[in-house]
Amino acid sequence: MELYLFSGLISLIWNTVLRDAHWPLRESPKRDRWVACMLVSLLCFVLEPAESLLWERVEWECQKRALIPVSLSVEPALRQVAPDLVAWSGCQRRRHGDQTHSSPFIIQIPCPSSEIFLVSGMKCEAEQSQGLQMEGQQEISATDGGCVGDIVIENFLVESKKSTPHVQLACSTQHSAFPLDGNTLCVWNTEDPSQQFLALRGHHQPISAVAFGNTVTPRLICSASPDRVIMWSLDECREKVLEGLIPRGTILGTLLGKVLHLRFSPDDRVIAMCAGNKILMLDPESRSTLVELEGHQGPVTAAEFCTWRAHVVISVSEDRSFKVWDHRIGSLIYNSPVLAASPLLSLLVVEGSKQLVTGCAEGQLWIFSLVDRHHYRCVTRVDLRKKRESFSTRRLESNPGSLPEESRLPSARELAEGDDVEVMLPVLGLAHCDLSLGRASECGLLSSENTSCVWIGSSAGLLVFNLANSELEAVLHYKDFRNLSIQVAGSCAMMSKTSDGKAFCVLTSMFGNEIAGLKVDPTALLRCQQRPILGTRLSVLPSSRVLPTSPLHFGVVESSAQPARHRQPAARSVVRDQPLVFHSKVRSSGYTSAPHATMFSPKTNIKNDCKRFSERKNSYKWKESPMQNSPPTRLSRQLAVAEGRAAVRCIQFSGHDGAVNTVCWSHDGRWLLSVSQDGTLRVWSARRTELALCLGKDLLPKPVQSAQFYYIDTFILLSSGPEVQLFTYHIDTCKDEIRRYKPKSRGRVVVRLPMTGAVEVTSLSAVNDFYSYIVLTAGRNRTLEAFDLNVGRSAAVITEAHSRPIHQICQNKGSSFMTQPSQLYNLFATTAIGDGIRLWDLRTLRCERRFEGHLNRCYPCGIAFSPCGRYVACGAEDRHAYVYEMGSSTFCHRLSGHTDTVTGVAFSPSASQLATATLDGKLHLFVAE
Repeated sequence: MELYLFSGLISLIWNTVLRDAHWPLRESPKRDRWVACMLVSLLCFVLEPAESLLWERVEWECQKRALIPVSLSVEPALRQVAPDLVAWSGCQRRRHGDQTHSSPFIIQIPCPSSEIFLVSGMKCEAEQSQGLQMEGQQEISATDGGCVGDIVIENFLVESKKSTPHVQLACSTQHSAFPLDGNTLCVWNTEDPSQQFLALRGHHQPISAVAFGNTVTPRLICSASPDRVIMWSLDECREKVLEGLIPRGTILGTLLGKVLHLRFSPDDRVIAMCAGNKILMLDPESRSTLVELEGHQGPVTAAEFCTWRAHVVISVSEDRSFKVWDHRIGSLIYNSPVLAASPLLSLLVVEGSKQLVTGCAEGQLWIFSLVDRHHYRCVTRVDLRKKRESFSTRRLESNPGSLPEESRLPSARELAEGDDVEVMLPVLGLAHCDLSLGRASECGLLSSENTSCVWIGSSAGLLVFNLANSELEAVLHYKDFRNLSIQVAGSCAMMSKTSDGKAFCVLTSMFGNEIAGLKVDPTALLRCQQRPILGTRLSVLPSSRVLPTSPLHFGVVESSAQPARHRQPAARSVVRDQPLVFHSKVRSSGYTSAPHATMFSPKTNIKNDCKRFSERKNSYKWKESPMQNSPPTRLSRQLAVAEGRAAVRCIQFSGHDGAVNTVCWSHDGRWLLSVSQDGTLRVWSARRTELALCLGKDLLPKPVQSAQFYYIDTFILLSSGPEVQLFTYHIDTCKDEIRRYKPKSRGRVVVRLPMTGAVEVTSLSAVNDFYSYIVLTAGRNRTLEAFDLNVGRSAAVITEAHSRPIHQICQNKGSSFMTQPSQLYNLFATTAIGDGIRLWDLRTLRCERRFEGHLNRCYPCGIAFSPCGRYVACGAEDRHAYVYEMGSSTFCHRLSGHTDTVTGVAFSPSASQLATATLDGKLHLFVAE
């Protein structure tokens, strides 16, 4: 009876299922049909409806091995063979992702005319080893006190038969790809996780490199192994799988050696393949090799196409150098010197800033300029280990109580003493990071396009690096998150342009066989790790009136309390005691007074009347200079101001007993302020021949480093030792021949503001062209401190602003001849010897950009903003002056013609002119072309 029933079931399945229904095995050989028929009938005969645990095991095996479900096509036929069984399985539905499946049995055919995999509830008949294991989407919680629980999500976890620690993985906007079990290419849909893995087979040896194409239609993917290079069309492969057919790819080459890297051109017409010391340019249409690029002394590890110059390809190698090629003619354009002591592993071309980013196995990062006239010069070099330590220090100082002990980044001492802490951060992968920095987007010239960031994939975690300021914006360590399957990565690939604004990352384990897919929320990561801005944001432009308790209130009241001159009423004549001489001017005999000495005698034989001077002065009054003027780059005039070699530091008036440190103009142009090493501060008249004001050591017991007029010439602001002092002053312009040697000009201290930590002030800056409450200072301990004089106290402190003490702070003060957006006045620049120039935003207290293309290692060189706010000029020790554009980290012009170190620079407020001073005592004037 059982044998009759068994044979009857075989007949029914053959007639109803395999012949009439759309069975996926209809194109298989006849022998495989009979085997499948017998196995299916045996399954239906043996299993009973009560064995629910076995059927749950079937569905679990389906998810575990990513097999192809065929229940939708055979369910009507199975109802005729085993109606009770099918009705029962239809009630046991299980969710997988966002869809619901009910599969009575699953069948998969890996290759034509080969074994058939039948998964039952008891065992897999043809495959006993552990295969593809995919866990459902789970959220990985972090150890940061629960504040970043939604930062990273592990979408899938796959366990391969073979370890793949050093292979090229691939990520696109909708897919990710990785080698599985050695020679199987597995594609995962990142947009729709409910879809099954797409397994593409065609390689006989382990796959070493995978790359996606750049075009959307058709979506291409290329895989390489030592035996062959295959290009696949994902849309065609999906259709073949749905039809039950075997997807096939196009073989582009065979026996080309071990391939370390693949890259499609921007139009997908050329594929760059790095095999050994060569770069092969493959043509997918003709399936031929266009050209071979040879020249590297070691295996080529990565190659990238230049997006704005399609014929240019850039490669890096284990020989620790990079080369620029013209692949159309097969010629070498540029060969770099050896950059590091370890091999270069990764490469990225940034189109927005036209820069090349490359990293090595020791955690060093180099950024080069790809602008045509820059000749591939190095913009900066970064040590990721030091950057991570400084990032950890700033994070702990900003919010020390929010991070528990197990989640904080290791300190420098722990890195040196700990045995289980990874010191090196090898750059395994680089990718674009679409991170919207709201602080930069508020400023017109510092848009999000210019402040581009990149993802850096390392063995210990993911890092977000800002190319503008060469700083880390966020760090994601794998060990900081619980239940994350991979703690040490061997390979990684990132893609940030997903539909939900998150980044997707594929990782392979360094020591295991796991492959994981992570979805990272960069906004949540940045929000959790950035320093909070306490209180109100600072701004150079005042937002409220002067407080009655403010030190600035004294100057406002004094200037506005001048009474109007009323005519006095007539009074009765009174006889008073008066001298016999009624004249106010009495000529002295000179016997009892010191001989009169002229302290400053300008040339008076120049023919120039007041009318002509007035016309020349007012010629620029109503003429506004456009912001799009080109910077001054042509040398117009050269002047030697000293006999022999003498350093030009500033202009000197006779009267000081020491070298002059600072010279400053008043806002109205009538006065000049000078500070000397003799301990005095003097104010000179620009049109007269005598000293107007002198503040000596009785008021200034300590040497004055810098001083300036402040609050539209209402006060004098100076730094003396560890204090910032605000002086009010009065200059008497009346002439009295009797008492001309008794000075009536005076000054007194209004407020003294000490620096945090009582360190010496090295630089001082404040705006005098308009009313502003903010004063910026720099200390000997490399800190920046902002004082709000409206409240009379320190408002913010920035620690470790430079690696060395700051010798100049320069604010974007604009000009009365040019208009700027109000946000640009909050930008200021600082410079230190050996640490370049840093551009800061006062509102966020962040370094927004760095300028490091000039040489400055020994002598303090000056900096200056252009009146339009678009350029920053600086001196250098290589006998050049450099002009940087605010939206770029590389200099746009290098001004030659100097004979020594350029120590000072200054822009003209009304014309496109730049003056430079050198160490050998010469002045140079540059004008626009």
